Amino acid sequence: MNLGRRGSRGEIALTQLVVAPDGRRLAVEQRGEPDGHAVFLLHGTPGSRVGPSPRATVLYRLGIRLITFDRPGYGRSDRLEGRRVADVAADVVTIADALGVGRFAVVGRSGGAPHALACAALLPDRLTRAAALVALAPREAEGLDWFDGMTESNVVEYRLALAGPGAVAARLTRAAEQIRADPASKVAGLFREVPESDRRVVADHGIRRLLVRNFAEGLRESTDGWVDDVLAFSGPWGFDPAEIRVPTLLWHGENDVFSPVGHSRWLGGRIPAATLRIQRGMAHFGAFGVLPEVLLWLVRT
Repeated sequence: MNLGRRGSRGEIALTQLVVAPDGRRLAVEQRGEPDGHAVFLLHGTPGSRVGPSPRATVLYRLGIRLITFDRPGYGRSDRLEGRRVADVAADVVTIADALGVGRFAVVGRSGGAPHALACAALLPDRLTRAAALVALAPREAEGLDWFDGMTESNVVEYRLALAGPGAVAARLTRAAEQIRADPASKVAGLFREVPESDRRVVADHGIRRLLVRNFAEGLRESTDGWVDDVLAFSGPWGFDPAEIRVPTLLWHGENDVFSPVGHSRWLGGRIPAATLRIQRGMAHFGAFGVLPEVLLWLVRT
């Protein structure tokens, strides 16, 4: 089933509903060069398939076929209750097979980054390269002070995860209701938490418009995806980053307060032959600006 929409930049996009083996529907979009290098872009938390990404003209120029999808419980994708980070790999394979994609690269930003690492660890025969931008490390990461440098709102969410799904759902349901009533309020609220470099990024009218659309679509019907992401990050991921053997790029803004830079430093020491890039003077939303460069790295042969 295909559902058409017009993007905020005037681009026409088709949302395709792919059915997983267990009957769940996964909402998928493709943009860029249809015959180009296939790259999956995994969205943040909360987020959706319509999150910020390069313009279609940029993707054509780079020769990239960009594939995005709503993780279970977000947007138009059905929920997979109790999912682990590792479970994304099966959904990515389902989508790739449905689209006739053999080998591909994957990049995840923020909440999408651990999921990109799951694909890197669990799909070595399908993946060419992987990138994780402003990633979180596993909650049980040995030697890492997981909350050091993290903004208070995220600390509260992840600590609530230890109390169980009900506590997380109660907090995030209230937040989601406010976002559905006024999606711009989520973006405006970011200014109170982020460093100056991120404020400059979010102050851009185009970025703000994309973020508003992203949050509104991701939380259009429920908070399930957001709740399940927080629970998945806080529990066992279902794989060890040390298992990753495909070329992997880790990028992090040094001043990030949502996923502190220590997380990527830990991952860089855990993943064999990982390339770690820490950008001074940048923070969480600096990942938007470096994405075209990362995409070029992903399709390098």
